[in-house]
Amino acid sequence: MLWRSFALVAACCSVLLFAAPAAARGTPDSFADLSAQLLPTVVNIATSQTLRPSQKPAPSDIQPGSPLDDLLKKFMGPGRNMPRHITSLGSGFIIDPSGLIVTNNHVVADADQIMVTLNDGTSLPAKLIGRDDKTDLALVKINPRKPLQAARFGDSDRARIGDWVIAIGNPFGLGSTVTAGIVSARNRNIDAGPYDEFIQTDAPINRGNSGGPLFDMSGNVVGVNSAIYSPTGGSVGIGFSIPSNLARDVISQLRQFGKVRRGKIGVNIQPVTADIAEGMGLPAASGALIADVTPNGPAAQAGIRRGDIVTKFDGKPIPDPRTLSRLAAAAQIGKTVNVDLLRNRQRFTVHLTVQRLDEPPPRPARPAPPAKPRQKSSQLGLSLSPLDSYARTEYRVPGYVQGVVVTDVEPDSPADENNFRAGDVIVAVQNQPVHTPDEVMRRVNDDLKAGRKVEILLVSRDGALTYVALRLG
Repeated sequence: MLWRSFALVAACCSVLLFAAPAAARGTPDSFADLSAQLLPTVVNIATSQTLRPSQKPAPSDIQPGSPLDDLLKKFMGPGRNMPRHITSLGSGFIIDPSGLIVTNNHVVADADQIMVTLNDGTSLPAKLIGRDDKTDLALVKINPRKPLQAARFGDSDRARIGDWVIAIGNPFGLGSTVTAGIVSARNRNIDAGPYDEFIQTDAPINRGNSGGPLFDMSGNVVGVNSAIYSPTGGSVGIGFSIPSNLARDVISQLRQFGKVRRGKIGVNIQPVTADIAEGMGLPAASGALIADVTPNGPAAQAGIRRGDIVTKFDGKPIPDPRTLSRLAAAAQIGKTVNVDLLRNRQRFTVHLTVQRLDEPPPRPARPAPPAKPRQKSSQLGLSLSPLDSYARTEYRVPGYVQGVVVTDVEPDSPADENNFRAGDVIVAVQNQPVHTPDEVMRRVNDDLKAGRKVEILLVSRDGALTYVALRLG
């Protein structure tokens, strides 16, 4: 069925192109000349890592010479408690004649030794300059005897869907390999990190291609091959590359500082869903909804409020929260930018000064609160309770959070469909603060009588605020 869908799309495109021809390059006669030019810029990367044995002693009931001991020796070897060495293979490309090489973070992370093999077969040890796990990029350095041929970054924003590209890398450890295809899609989010905007390509990419370049037909790097979608482990025509414009900025900071320094604006954001847009009376489900504002942060100082919708940041449109996250993180620290907002259906602009993002320590996981006897559900499918000292202790609600606590969620209710859980706190209904279950019910009943179809709740979960749209009735 999918292939038929693609065929229909292609047929439609053919009609449009016939009606309005576009200036486009034809199919290349060969990729040989371009490949010969670019192959010297691509390297193979091999890493080794020592895994130490677990400090936990072996089970005492495994006796030497027993059948279980023989089985473990057969599959793990007699030295199963000795340190083990593992190796991995990847790709990279030279960006400076002095020996600076770009690759993926997952290729070199935790490596004890990094070896780089040039296209002429020369192998040299490499030193890690810096890496960034949020974008899966890393920079390493070798010391060659003579200047190396380097690749150049291109403008990934100019890569169009349907453009020809070639990938060069080290698939399955076979050595430099060239594959060709087209840009299949752009701005893909595969939940690999907070700043996903992958270029999707059908140029065959396999294990070992990670960190290798994706070139356009002018020989510019437009992407860094990073991931594939594959139920088999081999290429099925769905590969993902980090756009060169994102990679260029990250690599520049790794080269200068050894780490990435990102900007922050001091907000928690979430998508504007169709239900939220309807509940807030918005013209379209686009933009980034401000769920919370950090006190005394850049956004608070600029006058941004909870419930505002960001539509532009520094002159660039914001279709979704992920775009705002990328632009804010990439913004120059100390720069004052214009932020276009939509508040109560009114549009206006504020001026915000970007600050440096300090990485917070990981939050420890909290155990689920103890079960509470089921109470009568509201029209929303929720059982509610005042946020008293008992509820704060039972559900571990921070002292600064005010509202009404959820004690139970009715299965298959609107709340259940929106992933409510016991311990969530309703802070406001339609941006009006609530402090008792009666206030929540009264506002919901009034909105039902007024014909409102979607109720917007501001909810605190583990101390973080988010807007949730519940469809009434």
